[in-house]
Amino acid sequence: MTTWKDRFKYVLPRLAVVLHDLAMVWVCWQGLHYVRYALQPSQLDLAPFSGTVLIVLVAQGLVSWQVGLYRGVWRFASVPDLINIFKASLLGLVAVIAGLAFYSRLDLVSRVVLALYPLVLTLLLGMPRLLVRAWKDHNQLHIAEGAERVLILGAGQAGEALVRDLRRTGRYDPIGFLDDAAALRGTRLQGLPVLGKLADVAHIARETGAQLLVIAMPSMDAKAMVRVIGLCEDSKVPFRTVPRLADILEGRSLPGQLKEVAIEDLLGRQPRTPDWKAIRGWLGARSVLVTGAGGSIGSELCRQCMRHGAQRIALVEVDELALLTIADELRRDFPGIECIPVLGDCGDPAVIAHALRLAEPEAVFHAAAYKQVPLLQGQLREAVRNNALATDVVARASREANVGTFVLISTDKAVDPVNVLGATKRLAEMICQSLVDQRATRMVTVRFGNVLDSAGSVVPLFREQIRRGGPVTVTDPEVTRYFMTIPEACQLILQAASIGAQQAVYTLDMGEPVSIRTLAEQMIRLAGKHPDKDVAIEYIGLRPGERLHETLFHADERYSGTIYPGILQATPRAVLAERVALSMDRLRAMVAAYDVEGLAQALREAVPEFSPVEHEDSGRSATVVAFPARASRRLH
Repeated sequence: MTTWKDRFKYVLPRLAVVLHDLAMVWVCWQGLHYVRYALQPSQLDLAPFSGTVLIVLVAQGLVSWQVGLYRGVWRFASVPDLINIFKASLLGLVAVIAGLAFYSRLDLVSRVVLALYPLVLTLLLGMPRLLVRAWKDHNQLHIAEGAERVLILGAGQAGEALVRDLRRTGRYDPIGFLDDAAALRGTRLQGLPVLGKLADVAHIARETGAQLLVIAMPSMDAKAMVRVIGLCEDSKVPFRTVPRLADILEGRSLPGQLKEVAIEDLLGRQPRTPDWKAIRGWLGARSVLVTGAGGSIGSELCRQCMRHGAQRIALVEVDELALLTIADELRRDFPGIECIPVLGDCGDPAVIAHALRLAEPEAVFHAAAYKQVPLLQGQLREAVRNNALATDVVARASREANVGTFVLISTDKAVDPVNVLGATKRLAEMICQSLVDQRATRMVTVRFGNVLDSAGSVVPLFREQIRRGGPVTVTDPEVTRYFMTIPEACQLILQAASIGAQQAVYTLDMGEPVSIRTLAEQMIRLAGKHPDKDVAIEYIGLRPGERLHETLFHADERYSGTIYPGILQATPRAVLAERVALSMDRLRAMVAAYDVEGLAQALREAVPEFSPVEHEDSGRSATVVAFPARASRRLH
């Protein structure tokens, strides 16, 4: 409850500002008239308070209040505040002229004074505000003893804002800028000189005794970032970067926070900005259900759904700790949104039916899946059960519950499958396609490649190997993969789901494939070490189920652009619903009997395009399933 003391603390500063501004209005009006008539004393009539002065004060005061001049904080006065002051002065002049026209028909009011009034008043009101800000900023410049000397790369808006943030902390001492813009050479920003070009960083860092380099160019593309990182590494000085605006808006970074250069900054991908209006229009006030809600993709999908308008969310997860973690996080960050955790296997019809009853969702995101390629080669039963049969359970239950949209999270490995993961995810796509009914649930499939920093992916593996001192294990010098960040993948999933097609297979534009060898080398450099010198790279050969290069597109699918950049729509390959149903019945029987050989045969028949690749097993994985020979032709 607000007390009178709290109100007084709020009102007193505002009252002081009002009195100051009215005093400046009085000084401006009286002073201009004094100067105007100083050489004509006979016409000088400057009574301190008169009807004319009262009208000027009231008119200007009301206009300033209406414009919002008294809601600003002098401590943070800036150019927009000066513009607002000038606007208030101009509108105040109009109000003064109107008032005096009725009062005295502008008798003895100088036209020169009227012309100069808004300019002089802007100066009188603006200067004290800027002086207060300068004084406050100066008082905060308490550079602590032993503060790190910081050289800033980039003399743009981000660099200028960074100087203020660094000075406020007291732990950093900014000493200058580097920038390639010739027009900035020799200039000063925030009192700091632009010392040279980016290529001079090693030389200038030595001369100035810089202890930290900060890259303040958040809009720089990946190719330029790689160059700048190389220059920083050559200088032997530690370096950091400022977060991107998108990271700040999404809550992944704080303004002014310094962060280590992340591997996603160097992979050549420019994350696409989704159409948030369309996503919120589709998602707003909806109830959603996410399977695999504790996983990398599932948990980020939950955050994105809550952030962009969902009113209720059901979390289905078989891992109790993962479920507890994401549920607690969502309740903490989004207290106004209902969160319903459901512990259980989404392949259990009772579990998914229970979750659907509790949440009554209008959209279901099926993210639950096993995804580790080498492991699944020797775990065929669980791969089929979790990736295919569970999809059938969730999709059918969603259709029976009249859910508006069912979204299957698929993978590029399902395009032309050569491993168990790809085959089971392709079968999951076929299941969704076979359940399409124009009068029922929309069935949407979204495919994308590898996700950076997801659980079990190559990035955390490399990071741990580097931490231990190596070696970093790469399967093959030529191997490439498509990569995407977790937030970007989830944003594009929501964007694709918002398009509205009754059935669709969407492929996300993954950009250029990334060499895993290059990825390993860049991660080693980011750790401040040198590849093959400080940390060795060891090539261990392709593992079971892996191939050198992934494909994003299938020859039998036609692809076309959508209204959203980065999202392509594929024409689904034809499937027979009856044949899919028969295949599922057979697979269920094989899973119940734990008949691995029968499952291998049934999976090959269910997914005719499945063409397993075989590699010599080096003993690192469980027994690899031996699939029967490929048929001489595909059955469609």
